[in-house]
Amino acid sequence: MLRKKKLARGVAIVGGGLTKLGHFKDRNSKDLFAEAYTEMIGSVDKGIDPRDIEAIYIGNFTNDFFVNQGHWAPIISDLVGHVPKPVTRTEGACASSALAFREGVFAIASGFYDIVLVGGLEQMSKRTTEEVAEGLAMAASPYEVATGFTFPGVFGTTATAYFAKYGASREDLFNVTIKSHNNAPLNPKAQFPMTIRDFMNARIERCRQKGEPIPNWKDEKDFLRDPVANPPIAWPMHLFDCCPISDGASCLLLVAEELARRFTDVPIHVAGIGQGSGYSLHAKENLTSFEATRAAAQEAYEMSGLKPEDIQFSEVHDCFSMAEIVHLEDLGFYKPGYGYKAVNEGQTRLNGPKPINTSGGLKTKGHPVGATGVAQLYEVWVQLRGKAGKRQVPNPNLRVGGAHNLGGTGGTCTFTILERR
Repeated sequence: MLRKKKLARGVAIVGGGLTKLGHFKDRNSKDLFAEAYTEMIGSVDKGIDPRDIEAIYIGNFTNDFFVNQGHWAPIISDLVGHVPKPVTRTEGACASSALAFREGVFAIASGFYDIVLVGGLEQMSKRTTEEVAEGLAMAASPYEVATGFTFPGVFGTTATAYFAKYGASREDLFNVTIKSHNNAPLNPKAQFPMTIRDFMNARIERCRQKGEPIPNWKDEKDFLRDPVANPPIAWPMHLFDCCPISDGASCLLLVAEELARRFTDVPIHVAGIGQGSGYSLHAKENLTSFEATRAAAQEAYEMSGLKPEDIQFSEVHDCFSMAEIVHLEDLGFYKPGYGYKAVNEGQTRLNGPKPINTSGGLKTKGHPVGATGVAQLYEVWVQLRGKAGKRQVPNPNLRVGGAHNLGGTGGTCTFTILERR
């Protein structure tokens, strides 16, 4: 019988930083990381001497392609005055910085380091939409690329299979989109801080100013049904089902648990951490589930001693609206085929029993792929500290949150459980 996996030493988060996400064509990746790093330094309640950081783990998917610059580890080391201490770059497609976080946790748990910086960065907006699609496809399976699949097509296939299996429809995806967009205006870091009604009203006003016919949408769902306002990308994925092209950077400061209260009276502890791998689309037995997510979740639950029902809220990898529904089921929050019903019932809203993507998610907060994993963990850290402002989960006993990050067609996945004790 395999032993139960546990960290040999506890690890806690005591600081964090995240840029506003969006298109910043007049800036560079170093500027973005410097912004996140500066916020992180200022966020440590009792202060931190940056010289005490012993190692850095930095996630980046492919700035090699997006900005024609690789080898980001020493660039970041130089940027933050860390030379000659070690810095390591991790790559796992959209899960790149979640892997950096995981490596940082293990580095401290091993006893080798006491204080570690983890983070991520990506700058995508300097490329055209077509070029970004090409760059992202570098994380797809060669079999998928050979047949012309891009990621909207992959998740369109997932949605089609899910609809056929469980009786859901495009109408059910609208509820995910509307919920995420309702959270976004509450997040000052969000790329699109607009509700779907805001988009709808803006379009109506533009038509009025141009003297064009005024659309007669009755409500948000009517707007999302309109193929002019919400054009198809890869059926049934439409524009508002897809996350945007984003720039941004994120970072967190990790310390050994026994040192945490030197830095803050409110450390957030790593309760469980898991990672899994998965098949390419052509080899999957079940198109409505991701084996990497299930494996990562099982490992995290076993380590933490917690169950899915103990996770009070979570960030999940909603690169597409359909992805959020499938992940809710694979994480064990809802049984297979019930995820979309839970969303329809309002269970995943900010004031629901299981708030999901309080940040607005990748869909509205933004998805600078190499920074996303740590950005998700940043949101959980902020929520558990009670510092999320208008989007704060309205639970006075908020104690446990999760962050789920998926890379590629599900080939890499992490699930991390954080806890306030």
